[in-house]
Amino acid sequence: MIQNVGSHLRRGFASVFSSRTSRKSASRAGDDGAMADGEGYRNPTEVQMSQLVLPCHTNQRGELSVGQLLKWIDTTACLSAERHAGCPCVTASMDDIYFEHTISVGQVVNIKAKVNRAFNSSMEVGIQVASEDLCSEKQWSVCKALATFVAHREISKVKLKQITPRTEEEKTEHSVAAERRRMRLVYADTIKDLLANCAIQDDLESRDCSRMVPAEKTHVESVELVLPPHANHQGNTFGGQIMAWMENVATIAASRLCRAHPTLKAIEMFHFRGPSQVGDRLVLKAIVNNAFKHSMEVGVCVEAYRQEAETQRRHINSAFMTFVVLDADDQPQLLPWIRPQPGEGERRYREASARKKIRLDRKYIVSCKQMEVPLSVPWDPSNQVYLSYNNVSSLKMLVAKDNWVLSSETNQVRLYTLEDDKFLSFHMEMVVHVDAAQAFQLLSDLSRRPGWDKHYRSAELLQQVDEDDAIYHVISPALGGEAKPQDFVILASRRKPCDNGDPYVIALRSVTLPTHRETPEYRRGETLCSGFCLWREGDQLTKVSYYNQATPGFLNYVTTNVAGLSSEFYTTFKACEQFLLDNRNDLAPSLQTL
Repeated sequence: MIQNVGSHLRRGFASVFSSRTSRKSASRAGDDGAMADGEGYRNPTEVQMSQLVLPCHTNQRGELSVGQLLKWIDTTACLSAERHAGCPCVTASMDDIYFEHTISVGQVVNIKAKVNRAFNSSMEVGIQVASEDLCSEKQWSVCKALATFVAHREISKVKLKQITPRTEEEKTEHSVAAERRRMRLVYADTIKDLLANCAIQDDLESRDCSRMVPAEKTHVESVELVLPPHANHQGNTFGGQIMAWMENVATIAASRLCRAHPTLKAIEMFHFRGPSQVGDRLVLKAIVNNAFKHSMEVGVCVEAYRQEAETQRRHINSAFMTFVVLDADDQPQLLPWIRPQPGEGERRYREASARKKIRLDRKYIVSCKQMEVPLSVPWDPSNQVYLSYNNVSSLKMLVAKDNWVLSSETNQVRLYTLEDDKFLSFHMEMVVHVDAAQAFQLLSDLSRRPGWDKHYRSAELLQQVDEDDAIYHVISPALGGEAKPQDFVILASRRKPCDNGDPYVIALRSVTLPTHRETPEYRRGETLCSGFCLWREGDQLTKVSYYNQATPGFLNYVTTNVAGLSSEFYTTFKACEQFLLDNRNDLAPSLQTL
């Protein structure tokens, strides 16, 4: 099927599809749909907290201490998790947090948390934080966060009930949560691979080397005794309390480098390695790992012990926090150069540079809106994890949208369309008598696609990145009035179901490779988001859905005639069905792992 669709279709579809019925309209007629889309619906796991910022909550600048905010965030998220689990929960991890605005004394902090998805015994909780000025009635987004909580019951093993998403937003978060969980599990390996395989560029030429500070001068060590107010009803220390203590020592370390009051801008993804209880002594250590032009990374480590005589300390948590120093106009100032300690200090220095690169890649590829990401992002091993995540999550978000419109149906093959912002998207759907795992294996190998899709003249495997990701060079024949054929460099990312009811996913998007630049022989094409979702409907029965999000650049061989377009898609999709039926018995040995 085509990788892009012509933009002149948009004008034709505006009038043709305006009166068509959405495929979701029938379900919305029911009570559940009405509540989900109406003001009366509220997620059953949602918890809200509002706090007035008092002077006792603020730092030396009269702004809400980030440590205090982290405590409120953790408490709200924990209550949401416990509402769903029906038993006590503990903080397992917190994803990256980027702080967009500070909060002043006298303002109100509004925190909203809800469970996005439940797995076996863990849950992903989404948190939104906003500030409110009571005098002007203005509101600002402060940050968003994702936390993982683990349900804990003393007597029996916990098996959490599944979340049933109802709104489009809930369906999107529920679907993408599985991909975020996968990314968390490979985070440590991503750092190791980057350090082992990539040269980290330092920006020494932009440093203020006249102000050099030895790293050991920024070292901070502090001890805290865990008391009952710091713990939950099971005696485990609140994760938010530990994060607040960590923020405190990290701020002191950053201040020792810049000799000013720093502002915390981001907290790196981290996880709790073990619990601590009332009576524990927590030793918190912080040091500036690296100082860049306008920011610095502070590493914080937390260890616990019970008695002074204990020689073995338990590693509770490690985190990395990014600080800046702002001038009177809220612009970041130049920072001194840090001289790392030999040995471990040099290791931390290099790892901080690696984390900065990964953090920028992750924020750019993962955090920004889809329309803000260029079509063909340069691929390299350091950003592969996040490109793969973006590839799969973009497709899942497209699938979760509610406003698909049924355009045509021929012999049980349905064509849906969706006009959304700058994009025009297509969705083909049919049921085939092939096992879902077999269809997944066949369709995820793009080198076999020219056998059924006439828009693929060839598909050459350029690089097998890992078990789930591969990069192909695809050539499409010249169509319409074009003299040159079109080529694509495509990242294909595949995913097996995470739970019962989840689809097999094959996501496709354009990337750029330095070894395969655009050549005069071909017109370089790009695809933003396309791919397959395969749902198991029964024994040897699979619902095959193909999605394609068209960009403003249009292919000239697609006509403005809707009937002609439907016929084009129908012919290709039926060829896909025949390909699956003809080859379903070729894969018996390889299906044992699916």
